[in-house]
Amino acid sequence: MLMRTDPFRDMDRLAQQLLGTAARPAAMPMDAYRKGDTFYVQFDLPGTTLDSIDLTVEHNVLSVRAERAGVEEGVEMIAAERPAGTFTRQIFLGDTLDAENVEADYTAGVLTLRIPVREEAKPRKVAISSSDTPAIEAG
Repeated sequence: MLMRTDPFRDMDRLAQQLLGTAARPAAMPMDAYRKGDTFYVQFDLPGTTLDSIDLTVEHNVLSVRAERAGVEEGVEMIAAERPAGTFTRQIFLGDTLDAENVEADYTAGVLTLRIPVREEAKPRKVAISSSDTPAIEAG
């Protein structure tokens, strides 16, 4: 499962996402959901090239870094509502997810990650025995 560990850090991250800063523009929006034995995480990264996206996993922390170029130098901006610069996001993966087998696809400005559930964490049937039934003797 995806884990969030520090509510104060989450509040700080939310404020930065909504407001952004000069050094760190607003972060990339994200959706996360589970379908069967796989978790999906999608990041909106319109206007970013595949070469500018960096995805790493280290000790159950998945980090996404992307860069979007701004407008060229020497132009007079009339409106500047599209943030440019470096965008980063970190997700803490629970022990039940298989961080070794993350798959990523970038199509139409959306980075989609597929994170499978570890085999050991999948639900399984457990056999039930009973000592109530008498043993049958072969005869």
